[in-house]
Amino acid sequence: MDTFSESLGTALRLILSADPELSDIVLLSLRVSLAAVLFAALLGLPGGAALGVGRFPGRQAIIVVLNGLMGLPPVVVGLLVYLLLSRAGPLGDYGLLFTPSAMVIAQTVLITPIIAALSRQTIEDAWGEYEEQLRSLGASPGRAALTLLWDTRFSLMIALLAGFGRAAAEVGAVLIVGGNIAGVTRVMTTTIALETSKGDLPLALALGFILVGLIIAVNAAAQLTRQWALRHYG
Repeated sequence: MDTFSESLGTALRLILSADPELSDIVLLSLRVSLAAVLFAALLGLPGGAALGVGRFPGRQAIIVVLNGLMGLPPVVVGLLVYLLLSRAGPLGDYGLLFTPSAMVIAQTVLITPIIAALSRQTIEDAWGEYEEQLRSLGASPGRAALTLLWDTRFSLMIALLAGFGRAAAEVGAVLIVGGNIAGVTRVMTTTIALETSKGDLPLALALGFILVGLIIAVNAAAQLTRQWALRHYG
């Protein structure tokens, strides 16, 4: 009990004093996850909108696959990205393995299906409501998709926040492609795993508190965004 109390106290002091090592790890984690969300949004939102509005052969099969990819095992994603970025892989010449860029790529692959699937459902629901109106205005499928992306932007924020939450809490993929190198690719989740295995609990606890707080804040932001949008836009 005394050891736990001491570790807890030290962890709180690390947080309150903005310990440089702790701050660097948190900031790197945020940079990697936010970059992954940006790239995933650039891929997932248009893809989800196209599936939500478009009607073409094989669409249902694509939706089934996309929904299945939402549950991609992170270690499998990490392995695939590792093979792509390794020296023997097709992207090995770029020297991205064991860098923050590699972690961004892995997280982007992991969360793009989540953002695409959630945005597809949102756009499809809106399309069902506004299809006749948009067709009467002569909107093409592409134009209709862009219009619905804008009109449902607050609902789509929930998809982006869900992607960020998954990225920030991920450990397997970034551990494989990042290597957990101190000062270079060591993020919150990989540091927690490492420090716990070493028995260095204060830093692991401090990062755990921050990570849990971050995830709670993200979910709270998603809920508040949805309530605000419903209140102001119905």
